[in-house]
Amino acid sequence: MANSDKKQDVLRLPAELLYEHELNLLKEEDKKEEKPAGWQLSPKAVFKFIAGGKSGGAEITPKYIGHNRLVEIAIATLLTDRSLLLIGEPGTAKSWLSENLTAAVCGDSAKVIQGTAGTTEEQIRYSWNYAMLIANGPSNEALIKSPIYRAMESGSIARFEEISRCASEVQDALISIMSEKTISIPELGREIPARRGFSIIATANTRDRGVNDMSAALKRRFNIIVLPSPASLETEVSIVSRRVAEISGSYRLKAHLPANDVIEKIVTVFRELRKGVTTDEKQKLKSPSGVISTAEAISLITNSMALAASFGNGSVSDEDLAAGLQGAVVKDEDKDKLVWKEYLENVMKKRGAAWRGLYNSCSEMNR
Repeated sequence: MANSDKKQDVLRLPAELLYEHELNLLKEEDKKEEKPAGWQLSPKAVFKFIAGGKSGGAEITPKYIGHNRLVEIAIATLLTDRSLLLIGEPGTAKSWLSENLTAAVCGDSAKVIQGTAGTTEEQIRYSWNYAMLIANGPSNEALIKSPIYRAMESGSIARFEEISRCASEVQDALISIMSEKTISIPELGREIPARRGFSIIATANTRDRGVNDMSAALKRRFNIIVLPSPASLETEVSIVSRRVAEISGSYRLKAHLPANDVIEKIVTVFRELRKGVTTDEKQKLKSPSGVISTAEAISLITNSMALAASFGNGSVSDEDLAAGLQGAVVKDEDKDKLVWKEYLENVMKKRGAAWRGLYNSCSEMNR
């Protein structure tokens, strides 16, 4: 089977395959530039891959739309001995930026630890094939390398998603790795030193503060960058439109992309409920208990397209959008249903004919 056919059969491609053509263009353009150890692109080419631009006459699509200076700081951090920590509200593209930075720098974004309450220290350092361990004792063959171990061996980047979801003692297993740049294996009587190019990009959710706060010692070993929510309505609409187009294409949804004004309505609703005030800042609003993020808006519109493709005529209707809005806003049945009803009656209903269809559909769903 051809490589292109294999790609089409995969539900979600890693960034290095999804944007393989763009990376190849940048590599060709970047041949004469000096590259840091372990990097496949120069820092300027990595920035162009993330922020967008032109290469070889072709368009490099922006992967992160926001503050370019933050992207420059993130790239510069990876040139030093400090690791990178991206923090922010849910849906501020922390994981997306982490994946694309890793894909651009070393061409392999798959060395990932997903932080959860069940993550153990062994998943950060190394573990053992216990059948082989019992049969033959500690050996190289019985050793199971963690993503961080493999990144240290190869001089590449490991990703640690949602680090604050892990228990504090598990988080602190990183301290010696980040300080000494080695992993000690006492069972084999040796240490594994990190090759040049090794780094860690971690992400943390500001909504998870207090779940497992990171120790001061661990924070000192990271350069921390706070990713803000999109500053303007236009920026958020652009982000949502671009990602919906990419995701719906990957899922092969047989539905038309919603018009820009439809996406703008959804983003407006999300921004107002998130901030607790209308766009014109004249009316305060109650916010729902759940996360009303950009990522939720992308998911809502993608799901609406799936509804339109499967049970409609291929065009996203107000009924399709209302079903998604109901699920996105009303997470706590008692509290959120009231918040959503007040928003519908006090804000959306008063916005005239352009919003009438969406208002009617949402009101019907919220009964």
